Amino acid sequence: MKKDRINYFKEKLLAEKALLETELKSIAQQDGNGDWAATPDVHDAVDGDEADQAGFFEEFDSKNARLGSLETKYNQVVAALDRIEKGTYGICLKSGSLIEEDRLEANPAAETCKAMMNS
Repeated sequence: MKKDRINYFKEKLLAEKALLETELKSIAQQDGNGDWAATPDVHDAVDGDEADQAGFFEEFDSKNARLGSLETKYNQVVAALDRIEKGTYGICLKSGSLIEEDRLEANPAAETCKAMMNS
C-alpha cells in the first residue's frame, strides 16, 4: 500500500482513537496496565432507597456492557496503529494477503481480508 494511503488510514485511526478515549473516559477509568474499568456512581448506591439502588446496579451493568464493546474497538484501533508503525498494516493476519482498501475504508482497524472475515 502506498505511503499516502497508509497516512490517510492512520489519520482516520487516530481520530477514532480520540473519540473512543472520550467515550471510555465518560464511563470508565484506565488503570496502570491500560485496562478500563467502569466507574460506579457510589453515592447513588449508598444514599438511595431500594428502587434507587436497583437503578444504580442496572446503570452500572449497562456501563459494563458498553465498556466491553468500546474497549474491544479501542484495542483494535491501537493494534492497527501498531501495525502501521511496524509496516504490516493492511496485511491480513490470517492469510497474509492484502486487505482490500474498501474493507479498510469501512473499518480501518480491520485485521483480515474479505476472504478470511468469517473463518
